[in-house]
Amino acid sequence: MKIPRIIKQRNTYVDRIRPFMRKTLVKVMVGHRRVGKSFILYQLMELIRKEESDANIIYINKEDVNFIDIKTYKELNDYILSKSVDDRMNYIFVDEIQEIQDFRLAIRSLALDDNNDIYVTGSNSEIFSSDLANELGGRYVEFVVYSLSYIEFLDFHELENTDASLEKYIHYGGLPYLIHLPMEEPVVMEYLRSIYSTIILKDVIQRKNIRNTVFLEQLVSFLAGNIGNLFSSKSISDFLKSQKVDISPYVVSEYAMALSDAFIVHRVGRYDIAGKKLFERGEKYYFENMGIRNVITGYKPQDRAMRLENLVYNHLVYSGYDVKIGTLGTEEIDFVCKRNGEILYVQVSLELSKQETIEREFGNLLKIKDNYPKVVVSGEKMFENTYEGIEHIYIRDLLSSVLLHSITRVI
Repeated sequence: MKIPRIIKQRNTYVDRIRPFMRKTLVKVMVGHRRVGKSFILYQLMELIRKEESDANIIYINKEDVNFIDIKTYKELNDYILSKSVDDRMNYIFVDEIQEIQDFRLAIRSLALDDNNDIYVTGSNSEIFSSDLANELGGRYVEFVVYSLSYIEFLDFHELENTDASLEKYIHYGGLPYLIHLPMEEPVVMEYLRSIYSTIILKDVIQRKNIRNTVFLEQLVSFLAGNIGNLFSSKSISDFLKSQKVDISPYVVSEYAMALSDAFIVHRVGRYDIAGKKLFERGEKYYFENMGIRNVITGYKPQDRAMRLENLVYNHLVYSGYDVKIGTLGTEEIDFVCKRNGEILYVQVSLELSKQETIEREFGNLLKIKDNYPKVVVSGEKMFENTYEGIEHIYIRDLLSSVLLHSITRVI
């Protein structure tokens, strides 16, 4: 098998996966289409070949017509066994495995052989969380692959770290293939529109057997125009009814979950800071890719605050935090971020030019009576670094920082 020439490396992911290589755990990479999962597989294959020149690599890409005949778990299993060897490790890579019926049965069987080192990718989180968890139990590790971080974006496009570069990142998002296109709005937006349409069709409508596609589009548009607003399925249903769209809260919830499973949006619940528990109702929605969000609703000046909050959320999850919306009495904390037993509290504000805004954003954090780090992120470059002991970070400085490593879940 010939591995495509890799133009840019995403070593963050390879470094996270490396400790699990040549282990019996199945390595699962999830994320929406065209986010770069295939090229991470190529990087891993290239690494294996450097370490073992005669490595037995078995690669199946379900988007490649050469593998069109592999449709069921039996055909998958038979193909891999026909390419396997008995006297050394078999490195098995299956790209977009959700296209194979009952794939989990083949993976479960193949994982029984200690000679098999298995890597798979998929574009729908629900398939893996339900199917693989049931079949493999504690024998797989999952890696979420996100769009390019701001640092990766600068590297891929060979840009200086300037406000102009940040504006491009906010406008066009971080899909890796953009390096092959002119960075011109009509060209980029047409590409992003085609990716969005493919995800909606294949990973939402077809995967979930959704019939009311008109409402699905209305829901996506609604979420894109209301980033950072707190909703419940009922409140969305009530609003849409006021717009003459009669959809039950149950259907709203099902469709929103389908969008989350396809990695179009992140569905973020609320956390009671004082009571240390999750609320059952009320969530916010953030888009995984800012460019796709802008295709849906446009790149409007009045949406700057929404885009800023979305950017901060994406950077936090890329950096490995489990992020929730915080509630402290009647006050809201934008993000309560947990990782490895540590907590980080984050407020986001577009500007800090007014005293009342400063007192509100920093004041909410000052009400939290613990010693965990607290920070306000804003679009104000010139604001002082701290306010009554609470740190302030300019958005570009935050995105330029490596807050630590992305999250890995062993399941």
